[in-house]
Amino acid sequence: MHLTKERFGGLLFLLLSLAYGYHATQIPGYPGDEYEPFTASTLPYALAGVGIVLSLLLMASPGGERLQKESGNWRLVFAFLVLMIIYGVALTWLGFLVATTLFLIVGIRLMGEPSLAFACKVSVPFTLIFWALLTKGLNVYLEPGRLFTQLLG
Repeated sequence: MHLTKERFGGLLFLLLSLAYGYHATQIPGYPGDEYEPFTASTLPYALAGVGIVLSLLLMASPGGERLQKESGNWRLVFAFLVLMIIYGVALTWLGFLVATTLFLIVGIRLMGEPSLAFACKVSVPFTLIFWALLTKGLNVYLEPGRLFTQLLG
């Protein structure tokens, strides 16, 4: 069995999922949470578990291109890292809806999609559905952002 790009990616994702699962154990619970079906750590545990299973499946998959010294597009990797840092800052100032929509639009464009209209058609409904699921379905409070609270307040 040789090391392929897929297996190396699966190994990295496995390490990330294990670290995420460990940090999920550090989430403090409120008194009485042990009787609740859904707590602050339920979703992180589920995400860590799914990540571990998927990474193990990826590592066990046959074939793939052998890993070589020059692999991947490092500029794209660093562009996404910068985009994630900007998203973290923008989330505080612009709020979930605007920051996530912009993050997805720029991310889709970075992956090579030339059409801005297509990127908007994908990112806006996805963000709205995810926002509705979090706020209305799971009753999670998402801060609107400092910019909007300062403009309205």
